[in-house]
Amino acid sequence: MNLAGVIAVAALAATLCSTPAAAQEPPGGVIAYPPAFFAEMGTSTALDMVQRLPGFNFDKGAAVRGLAGAGGNVLIDGEPPVSKNDTLEEVLKRIPIGSIVRIEVIRGGAPGIDMQGRTVMANVVRKQVSGTRGAVSVSVHPLADGRVLNALRAEGQWRWDGKLAELSMVHGKGPDDSYGDGPRARYGPAGQVLIRSRVDADAQGERRWLIGAFESPFAKGRLRVNGAYLDNISDIELYDHLSVPSATREDERISVDRLQAELGGRYTRRFGATSLEVVAFQQWNNNDTQARFTSAAVNRLFASDKKVTESVGRLNLRRRQTDKLSLEVGIEGAFNGLDSETSLSVNGARIAVPAANVRVEEARGEVFGVATWRPTAELTVEGGLRQEASKITSTGDVRLEKSLSFLKPRLAVTWAPNAADQLRLRLEREVSQLNFDDFVASSSVASTGVVLAGNPDLSPQQAWVAEAAFERRFWGSGAAVLTLRHFELTDVIDRAPIGSGVVVADGPANIGEGTKDEVAASLTVPLARLGVKNATLRGQATWRESAVTDPATGQEREISGLNPVSWDAHFTHDLPRWKAIWGVDVFGGFRETYYRLTEIETRKFETFVTVFAELKPRPDLILRIEAQNIGERDVQRIREVYAGSRSTAAIAYTDVRDLEWGRALFLRLRKIIG
Repeated sequence: MNLAGVIAVAALAATLCSTPAAAQEPPGGVIAYPPAFFAEMGTSTALDMVQRLPGFNFDKGAAVRGLAGAGGNVLIDGEPPVSKNDTLEEVLKRIPIGSIVRIEVIRGGAPGIDMQGRTVMANVVRKQVSGTRGAVSVSVHPLADGRVLNALRAEGQWRWDGKLAELSMVHGKGPDDSYGDGPRARYGPAGQVLIRSRVDADAQGERRWLIGAFESPFAKGRLRVNGAYLDNISDIELYDHLSVPSATREDERISVDRLQAELGGRYTRRFGATSLEVVAFQQWNNNDTQARFTSAAVNRLFASDKKVTESVGRLNLRRRQTDKLSLEVGIEGAFNGLDSETSLSVNGARIAVPAANVRVEEARGEVFGVATWRPTAELTVEGGLRQEASKITSTGDVRLEKSLSFLKPRLAVTWAPNAADQLRLRLEREVSQLNFDDFVASSSVASTGVVLAGNPDLSPQQAWVAEAAFERRFWGSGAAVLTLRHFELTDVIDRAPIGSGVVVADGPANIGEGTKDEVAASLTVPLARLGVKNATLRGQATWRESAVTDPATGQEREISGLNPVSWDAHFTHDLPRWKAIWGVDVFGGFRETYYRLTEIETRKFETFVTVFAELKPRPDLILRIEAQNIGERDVQRIREVYAGSRSTAAIAYTDVRDLEWGRALFLRLRKIIG
């Protein structure tokens, strides 16, 4: 049995044999964790605290357009951040533990809280007292290949007279651990070796960020304005030294410069039992991609310039009708634009690419209403209805115009018969947002020669979702959660054949109906009762099974890119005598497979293990040391390439690349101010 199975068995065993801690919370209530709860865990930021909440799995949110569905599962003072490119994870990193009153885990909903369509949320409640707080961090990241990557982070918060100002700066480099060194081999249909080589690959990214916010009383309410300027540069260099069929070299270089800027604002005001919230958000993204592949016989150059803009406005009214009933209504409108220019040349000759140059516009609106009813202290019922409508137009290489409309009902029931147990049920129709990255061609054509085209003519994927979750609290800070989900899918977005003149390619398309099932288990165990004081074991695992009809072969297969199993486990042990904490983080291996017109690509990631220690020689000084990837994880890419369409052609060759990133050391010194 693998570690994921051990975690699940341990969760069930703990549920059956434990007794609940006394008076953890009122049935159906909110669990509050003050900073003292985390005192022996080495936490220094809100992110550290959230990641150690018993029975809570942090989700930083999805990269979708609009505000509905984009936020993660953590609120700040009861509200989601008005940001996207400045992710929830980064926002929580900037909140020092000294500015936090408590962190609440809201299970099943609470009056006046926007649950963002989730059944469990965390809420970081900050102090409102005047003062200055901040931190400066310097990190050094030596890698096995000789590179040393450095980074600097500084952030500050100032509170005075009910006002708040925040400023953060990040400048530094980090590695991409999916690239490294290792062998590559290509085999013919009969197993004969066509290519044998040694790959030397390096990849890294650079961040140059400036982020700020200001919050103040305004017009008998409260106004918060935040902005971000984010320049992200990534570079990949891959050198393939061939020995078979002859001594030669193939080179691949990919550079991506992603410049992002955003400006958001939120105004809130209370009118007795009613509260008003108005949100506005604007973002600009400019992505410039260059990919070049060079060998003795071929020279491919791919270039893409993609500009994306988004304007969003949202208005919410919430009213606590009675102690048992709260109501919410709202409206959201968004306008999105994409300008994309793509080019591909092979040996100097221009090659046509489907949907190479397009202008796409989307106007989308949504109205919604939500009612939360708590007839008893043990039972909470939430019902909601959303109506979404959008219009998409495309000009340039692809000319189209279409209108879409979706009704999205939701029903969630939470039953907490006692302080230890809770059952959560959910039935909902979910509608995904279209990803503008699917509208344009992929840079992987440079290395593979296979055109992965864009397709603006997509409809959102829809799903009826049924979910059941059971949670049990035990041993004071222990928690076990088991969740079952079933998805009935329509308009599944996957890869499908696309023809354009002499070019035969594949791209994203709606391929019909499908199903997906998930079983998720999470476990938090304080180990004091097992003889290890001040230690905690946490873990989670998710098993997935999916089925769709392959548009190329007509046979049933899994959905592309969906990991069948994912898991992670974390052990932390506080050593107060030495003012230190140490632990082990294990991120389980996983597989993802992509089904295309002329090939099946499988990526296998082995388990990644990090051992860390944090030393606190002074309360305001933290030194963190990590020994990363001590098992030297391999990342394997297997390409089964067919002579034509997979529906009729035989396999031409199988290409296997096995890269090992190697061990690394990470050191960070953090100075806390205030």
